[in-house]
Formats: sequence, structure tokens, C-alpha cells
Amino acid sequence: MLDLALLRRDPERVRRAASRRPFGTAFVDDVLAVDAQLRAARTAAEALKADKNVLTAEISKATDRAAAAQRLRPRIAELDAQIGAASAAIAPLEGRIDAILADVPNLLEDSVPDGSGEADNVVMRDSGPPPALGFAAKPHWEIGEALGIVDFERAAKLSGSRFSILRGAGARLGRAIVSFFLARAHERGYVEIAPPLLVSRRTMWSTGQLTKFADAMFHDADADLFMIPTAEVPLTALHSDEILAAEELPLRYTAYSPCFRKEAGAAGKDTRGLIRQHQFEKVELVCLCEPERSPTELERLTSDAEALLQELELPYRVVLLCAGDTGFNAAKTYDLEVWLPGQGTYREISSCSNCTDFQARRAQIRFRRDPKAKPEVAHSLNGSGLAVGRTLVAVLENYQQPDGSLLVPSALVPFAGFESIGADGIAH
Repeated sequence: MLDLALLRRDPERVRRAASRRPFGTAFVDDVLAVDAQLRAARTAAEALKADKNVLTAEISKATDRAAAAQRLRPRIAELDAQIGAASAAIAPLEGRIDAILADVPNLLEDSVPDGSGEADNVVMRDSGPPPALGFAAKPHWEIGEALGIVDFERAAKLSGSRFSILRGAGARLGRAIVSFFLARAHERGYVEIAPPLLVSRRTMWSTGQLTKFADAMFHDADADLFMIPTAEVPLTALHSDEILAAEELPLRYTAYSPCFRKEAGAAGKDTRGLIRQHQFEKVELVCLCEPERSPTELERLTSDAEALLQELELPYRVVLLCAGDTGFNAAKTYDLEVWLPGQGTYREISSCSNCTDFQARRAQIRFRRDPKAKPEVAHSLNGSGLAVGRTLVAVLENYQQPDGSLLVPSALVPFAGFESIGADGIAH
């Protein structure tokens, strides 16, 4: 959520930054208009309270307090009624401001390029030209089914479309990817968390998942619990309503979790394969830090995710998202895109974002620079390190062999316990 104090102090700055997104700037005037009413109501309430305090003090100083109280009591009662009426107007106005700001995306950093969509994103760096396989590359769904390690048909029988089953060496390879990611996160200083997969409405809202993305979430209406769309949600909200000491920061967390999304806005997209599923797995990276540190932490977090692709020897590129393609919560985002030879294109495998104070303000995650200092709102960052299913896709397509077998990246061999999967689907 945007800082109301910033909106009051520098509305033109907010308007300029907001104009770069498709959302528009009308909310600025809407908020300021309601805020003027709110401040007027608060001023009126305070003035009435001050008048009451004068009368109360007059009673306490009177020689005959009983007489003074009897004389002034009607006026005090009248002030109490007026104070109640003025105070009653405050909460609805505060609620109106919160309702407007709840739908407003984060303000973009100045370094985010202008643009309306994916075509305007900027490639920052890459691992070099993707190597040629030397034979006609197959897409991962053909490879997985031919090896007998991915089963879409039986998954559809169990659950419907956009589900999959990994079996045998495929399941072992998926588990090896998770173990590899968590091991590297541990080496880079992230504390591993095993979070709940069901979270409250408050937790979802505080991390910017509601109300804008409510239709994309799986929700138990009776318990009012949501299945997490990403471990970013519980990891970011872990310190909700807490005031941290500056020396605790930065806090870096990682978690492996299944993730659940309806993909309601993806009708007709990626209907084949493992790219866009209702249930998928990720290893998430999250950081909480001081405001001045978050730009540097974004570079570090992106580098941590990028190092995984380097070690897996997968062709990739780092892309800076333009204004029109940057997500609701983010002030700046780098996407890591991996080359998929079976599809002849790069696809996102990680999205690393600096959310500045946007989520932490909702979640009330604050810190003190010293014990007597005023609490400040922290900054939050998140990124996939990496998406497990998409990593498996990249391995299948980049390590496929002309005889139908599959090599295992050397970095995964210690975790998988095998070096290849034969054309017969047997691990070796």
C-alpha cells in the first residue's frame, strides 16, 4: 500500500510515477479529496475535545465544584454528543482511503524503463548464444512422455486439466532440483522455513494478493483460508505486526512449497506441458531490509537465482521489466528467462522484485535503527530460486540426447543419485 504521508506531501511525484502504469492517476485526487474530509473531521473532533477540556478544568478549579458541575454539565453533555458525531465520521473516511489505496499498484523506481508490455522489456545480460543441439529438438512434454517420467493423462483423470504426475526417475529428478536449490540457498545465508500452505485472508491481503488477484486463488470459504500461490506470501508476512531491531536486518528466508493458482487469466495459454499448472513447486527467496539497502539487495537476490542457472549450465538471460509489465506489488523486477530449444524461445523461470515498503506497510513490518528511534517501515524483496517445474522443463529440453535419452546436469547428480535417464526411462 502506498504511503499516505507521501501522497499528502508530494502528490505530483506520486502522480508522475503512477502515470507510467496502465492503472492511471485518478486515485491521487480521489484520495486527497477524502483525506481533506478526514483531516477536517479530526480537526473538528479535536477542537470539541479541547472545548470540553476547558470546561472540565473550570470545574476542577472552581471554589464550589458541585455548583460549577451543575452549571456546566449540560454544555459538556452537548460537547460529548458533538464529539461522538465528529469521531463517528473518521472511521468511514479512513476506510474509504484504505479501499482506494488497496487497489493502487506500487510506485515504480526511476530506473524502470517505460513501455506497455513484454516487447518493451530490456535484456540486461545473457549467458551467450544458446548452443545448438545438433538435431531436431523435442518439446518437454514429448520427452517426458516418451521416457515415461511425466504422465499428463492420468493426472487429468485424477484432477482435470493443468495437472501432471512425475514418476520414477522424473520424480527423483524433481526432488533433486528442490534439494539442490535449498542447499545453495543455505550456502548463501538464507534461513529455511517450512511454512503453512494455507494462510488467512489478512496474510493474503498484507502481501498484495487481495483483492486484485482474488479470482486466481483457491479459497476455502468455510475456514476463510487460502492455498498459497507462492511461498512469498507466508515468508514476507512472517514478521507482520512486529518491530524489528536494525541489527537483525537484513533477514533472508527461503522455502520450498507447492503453489496453487487457478490461472484464470491464462485460458488457452500453455495448455500443454508443465509451464502453467494449477499446482506447481517453487523454492522462494525473500529478504526484509532497511529502505536504503533494498536496491542492492535486489541485485544480490537476482544474482543468487542467476547462479543456479549458471551452475546447471542452462542458457538464460536477465530481463528488466518495463513499466507496463511490472507486477502490482513491485517497484522494480528482473525476470530470469531460460532458453527452451524444444519451443525455440526464452521462458520466465524466476521473477525477482523489490517491493520497497508496499507489502511491509500493509503487513506492519517495521524496525528501529536504535532502541529510542521511531519505528520505520521495512522493505521487502522476493524471487524464485527457482521454479521447480520450469527448471525440469529446461533440463528436459536442453539435456535431451539424439537417441531419446536424457543427461542429468552435473550439479544435480549428487542430489539425484544418477547421471542419465535412458531412452527406456531407467536411471543410470
